[in-house]
Amino acid sequence: MIKKITWLTMAFFAVGVALYAWALAFVPELRSPLVNDIFLRTPLSAYGHFVGAGIALAIGAFQMNARIRKQYLANHRWLGRVYLFAVVIAALSAFRLSLDSFGGLVTHVAFALLGLCWISSTLMAYYCVRNHKLQQHEIWMIRSYALTLAAVTLRLYLPASMIAEIPFEVAYPVIAWIAWVPNILIAEWFILPTLLRPARNQTSIP
Repeated sequence: MIKKITWLTMAFFAVGVALYAWALAFVPELRSPLVNDIFLRTPLSAYGHFVGAGIALAIGAFQMNARIRKQYLANHRWLGRVYLFAVVIAALSAFRLSLDSFGGLVTHVAFALLGLCWISSTLMAYYCVRNHKLQQHEIWMIRSYALTLAAVTLRLYLPASMIAEIPFEVAYPVIAWIAWVPNILIAEWFILPTLLRPARNQTSIP
């Protein structure tokens, strides 16, 4: 029951932020001045990041559900390919956007590292599944989606900092790091039992 509630909560926020990201991409009136400036300066990277990250968020939420995954294995395979493509586009775009991110060098490095870790973990997941290593594939996908969820945690921390009346220029460089570093640490704690178990005999998902 707890696992179900946890997944439903995660899926709710993931799909919600995905819809928000797509809205920002296609409805300019909804953009804040900061986001609008990003689209004006680097439109290709902005669209690639917001649309790609939205797709990865929405698809990943359902890819992470074991029951759905087993029931719709063929869909899981194809959606996995879409997720991979979306992350590659979004992460490469994020790396470009990080060079001009608000907050200076601290945020530049934070978002660049996030993009690097995001695309690396996703490519590792793909490498593992192509080489019949499904347990490792599952582990790397957990890491990948934990980084995808940085889009959610960032949008939880931003209003929290405003409620706490922390100036944006002070809060944002910190949020650039805490939006994703705790996510990956939680993911490592979550997959630790899997790492301690002997590898399962499994077949590949082509």
